[in-house]
Amino acid sequence: MIVKRLAAVSCALLLACSCAQAYILDEEWVHPRLDPLAPRDEHGLLHQMKDVRPTDFASRYPYRWQYYFKAGEQLSVQPAYVAALQRDLKRLGYYCGEIDGFFTPDVSYAIARLQKNHSMQVTGTLTEAVRHALHLP
Repeated sequence: MIVKRLAAVSCALLLACSCAQAYILDEEWVHPRLDPLAPRDEHGLLHQMKDVRPTDFASRYPYRWQYYFKAGEQLSVQPAYVAALQRDLKRLGYYCGEIDGFFTPDVSYAIARLQKNHSMQVTGTLTEAVRHALHLP
């Protein structure tokens, strides 16, 4: 009798845990297939882009937190990250070139203008402060 009751309680507990929703702050734990470099609005919500670029198919890390451990020099050679950087610089009006995933002198100049307008040290390189200003990981 106790064994049957224990089995029924454990089945009910297992069913309740599988149906319960977990409230996790970062959506990548809930939906691990989301693109960590996808454009976000001011509330952090993901949006789909209408244009498909060749850099959309470039390799990238599956989780957003993996980008936080990389230096700017390591990220500036990844086409997917540079394309996200170019996209956000273009959205703010600092970059006017093509979004191709190459870290060109135009991208460096756009970063320098962003750094000047945000009262940062002007280096023209991808720093942690620039990444925070553009809401990139």
